[in-house]
Amino acid sequence: MKVLILSVTAGYGHHAAARAVSDQLLARGAEVKTIDVYQVLSPAVKQAIDKGYRLTARRTPALYRKVYGLAEHPHSGWIDTSGINMIQLFNKLNAAKFQRVLRDFPADLLLCTHVFAAQLVNEMKKRGVLTIPAWGIVTDYTLYPYWEDVPCLDWIVTASELLNLAAVKRGLNPSRLLPLGIPIQAKFSQTLNRKEAAALLRLDPKLPTVLIMGGSLGYADSRKIILQLAHSPQPLQILAVCGRNQKQYSQLMKLKAQLKDSCTLYPYGFTDYVDIMMSAADCLITKPGGLTVTEALAKKLPMLLVNPLPGHEERNAEFLVNNGVAVRITRTFPVDEALHSLFLNPQRLDMMRAMMHSLSHPDAAEKLADFVIELGCQNSSEAKELNEGD
Repeated sequence: MKVLILSVTAGYGHHAAARAVSDQLLARGAEVKTIDVYQVLSPAVKQAIDKGYRLTARRTPALYRKVYGLAEHPHSGWIDTSGINMIQLFNKLNAAKFQRVLRDFPADLLLCTHVFAAQLVNEMKKRGVLTIPAWGIVTDYTLYPYWEDVPCLDWIVTASELLNLAAVKRGLNPSRLLPLGIPIQAKFSQTLNRKEAAALLRLDPKLPTVLIMGGSLGYADSRKIILQLAHSPQPLQILAVCGRNQKQYSQLMKLKAQLKDSCTLYPYGFTDYVDIMMSAADCLITKPGGLTVTEALAKKLPMLLVNPLPGHEERNAEFLVNNGVAVRITRTFPVDEALHSLFLNPQRLDMMRAMMHSLSHPDAAEKLADFVIELGCQNSSEAKELNEGD
């Protein structure tokens, strides 16, 4: 069976979800290819989407929040945004160009980990030039704008069954929803106790340990957070993952030498050992990116949420806080007070972990791969019966 996974560079999560599904499909004998849609159609558009998303969300958050809200409810605001989706227009103009990709890799099924890719596939299906099954994978704890505008996709994989009502209210047919969860790598569902993880990282297993993450680009203001935590009444071990933010990593290395005995800082750049760090930590301080919080849910790691990007990350924070698995840091409830409150309340920590157990889908990638293979075998069997009948 051949599966083509279509991703888009707009943050790290879409590619990470694609990789998780790809690994599971490859393990089941499928032939898999993953491509960045706009790298194929137009590298310039790819760069514009990636940089435009990051710059707008960070530099003009109020504007981004307004546009996102209008896109969520296109007919309820002072302007109808349904007709001004420039990416959708670009997809319509380039749908024929994308057919060459399918000729080079004649897939049996398409998986889209970003709504822009799903819009392209939907356009091709509307024109009748694409007949194979196509599914969408939502990588946040909300229904990102425009997922309601791809009715030709067979299934929409969502983060949780708790989002079904919101999806239906946005116009999706409930029969198309597949609430398997956000796909993550299998290592996050593997059991590793805290003592073993601490030993692997050369940490003191007796000290409370905090993990700070700011996404793959290190967006969180980790230095400010660490300086606040340095005033904690109890000694802490702090693991700070800076991702690809080299400037932040250099700042934290200097800060490490300046800190007193109140806390011990361990800065990291981009690392593949986040699963071990999560096993060693007592709490995660992070911006609420879809993949990061899903990994934390799988590890039953309580979260303090900081600096959410406007739009989807704010929706992620609402979902997690409202379901009792995270605490939102605000100007009037700073991170040191929130952490102190959490550590002094073991009952609440236990409740958060229990809620995480009921909310998480650590095997989402495995279940999705099984479903894909099962569907492929079913289609193959039906085709064989049809040929024999002829």
